[in-house]
Amino acid sequence: MGYVSALVPPIVMAVAFTYLVVTIIKNQGGVNKSKEDAAVDAALARAEAARQAASAEPRS
Repeated sequence: MGYVSALVPPIVMAVAFTYLVVTIIKNQGGVNKSKEDAAVDAALARAEAARQAASAEPRS
């Protein structure tokens, strides 16, 4: 029975990794693409606004 306990963790990890990859592939593009693009655009806009605000402040 020692071989069963030795094989279970790698099998569980392989199944979990396969599930993760399938989930990532399914969520690429399609209906979610515009939502993801909008989130990235909003984050980039916030970062650019923060950078411009920091450079516009007078230095002492």
